Amino acid sequence: MLFLVYVLTFLFGLIVGSFLNSVIYRLSISQDFLFGKSYCPNCKHDLSWSDLIPLISFLILKGKCRYCKKPISIQYILVEFATAVLFIILIWQNIDLIYDFTLFRFLNLCFMLYVVCSMIVIFVYDLKHYIIPDKVIFPAIIIAFSYQLFDIWNSFGIWTLDFDILKLLLNPILSAIVSSLFFLSIVLVSRGKWMGMGDVKLAFLMGLFLGFPKIMIALFLAFFIGAIIGIILIILGKKTFKSEVPFGPFLVTGTFLALFFEYEIINFYLSAYY
Repeated sequence: MLFLVYVLTFLFGLIVGSFLNSVIYRLSISQDFLFGKSYCPNCKHDLSWSDLIPLISFLILKGKCRYCKKPISIQYILVEFATAVLFIILIWQNIDLIYDFTLFRFLNLCFMLYVVCSMIVIFVYDLKHYIIPDKVIFPAIIIAFSYQLFDIWNSFGIWTLDFDILKLLLNPILSAIVSSLFFLSIVLVSRGKWMGMGDVKLAFLMGLFLGFPKIMIALFLAFFIGAIIGIILIILGKKTFKSEVPFGPFLVTGTFLALFFEYEIINFYLSAYY
């Protein structure tokens, strides 16, 4: 039973990953990504269903377009595979839903899947184009805030401004405000040379999504991993100290690590220093 669930989740993740690839490409050319046929970005030839089977089509075609023989970016299979893996981790963490199904737990899983998909698009788009698209970040912020309100309503049933409700509501809101203000201060001090406004918006989303203390873990890991990657790129001669490096992918990586491995990271830190 569980094996079948994980297999179906993996296949579903591949399909969603294929759609996310389409979103990433069509955002870059300001094209509607909800409608329209898929086509080769090189020769513009419409793709048939056999060209669109996630992962498999890439392998069968040996990474080349069937029509113009131009190489297909490895991004496509990486996004598909990464989406499938992240979906499996989410299902693994919410596996009790199979045995104890409730509408709220199902909606919570759907919300998590949506944010993960948004983060994947942000990761790849910022890595390729050095910008975090508003068409992705703003809807994600609105949905994350709406979900927090729904979560509180579901927990208490009615709106009464007592301490417990205020604490639940203020946690993600304050996490979002403080983290975004931190990045805004960097933007203002550096005049946009170290960070961009997209990072400010992404930090706000991260705060709403993760809350405290996960947001602290995510930000620490983002800066830590970013510093390591930056040093490696400089040593290899790929970048210099003045080179522009998108920070969005590191923030997304920190978000995923804090979301999925919060307790393992905390335990590792405590065992290392105490």
